[in-house]
Amino acid sequence: MEFYKILEFKELGDERGNLVAIEGGMDIPFEVKRVFYMYGTDDTMVRGQHANRRSQFVLINVSGSSKIKVDDGKGHTEIINMDKPRIGVYLPPMIWKEMYDFSQNSTILCLTDTHYDPEEYIRDYDEYLRERNG
Repeated sequence: MEFYKILEFKELGDERGNLVAIEGGMDIPFEVKRVFYMYGTDDTMVRGQHANRRSQFVLINVSGSSKIKVDDGKGHTEIINMDKPRIGVYLPPMIWKEMYDFSQNSTILCLTDTHYDPEEYIRDYDEYLRERNG
């Protein structure tokens, strides 16, 4: 069962360096409405720890490395090692996500198809399981 998808973006660089271009609706399965990024996170911290009721995400570790734990609330959990800036993880709505094990220079770029709405976040895992399986 696939509850997330690894996306591999084309590298377009040359002798001057690497370049990755990502276009909403083409390289990712939605039009981008919000972009944010996380950096300066200590390697002992855990970020995320929530699910979104409506938002789709693509997470890209554009610098350094981290791990992403994804959970579909139905007994399927995966840990994804994010260490290549040309790889993204697509997450549909209602997937629990946790980012951790950040390298010192880790920067995670997040693309989503919705504007920020605090009401669509589920931050309690037990509540998530009730909504997901209810």
